[in-house]
Amino acid sequence: MRRARPGAAPRGTTERALTSVGAGADFDEAERREAGEGRHPGREQERSTTERQVSKLWHITLSVSGREAPLKEVRRALEQLAHDHPFLLTSRYANDHAEIRYWEEARDLHDAAAVALRLWGEHRQSAQLPPWEIVGLEVIDRETYHQRIAEGYGPPPAAPVGVHPY
Repeated sequence: MRRARPGAAPRGTTERALTSVGAGADFDEAERREAGEGRHPGREQERSTTERQVSKLWHITLSVSGREAPLKEVRRALEQLAHDHPFLLTSRYANDHAEIRYWEEARDLHDAAAVALRLWGEHRQSAQLPPWEIVGLEVIDRETYHQRIAEGYGPPPAAPVGVHPY
């Protein structure tokens, strides 16, 4: 007897694909609820088990490093990754490390981090990325990102979109 989710394919029978969680029609509605709009005083809102999870935007910074590779190959691979993953904002690279920054849409931090941690490995072959390993990951919500920028600390805005050397 095989134990799995109904309709799920057996493990190892399909190629894994990197996916994002869609925002859905209630994305803006959730932000209003978080801000306190739409609540009825004196009445608690019940959450049904069938209620859809609401997506948020998360700023991802993924750091990778490993053995030295020719700069031209690193640049070409990161450009291919940006083509394959269109939400990539910017990449900085050297011959032994790189930093990739982009926005991800997910229900919560755990989902955003899980997708980010799969990005490098799942695109390693298609983009011919160097065999580097992930050495750092930062996942912050949109509000925290903008607050950091407004206060003058944190990563500078990814103004020059694209792939750039350090």
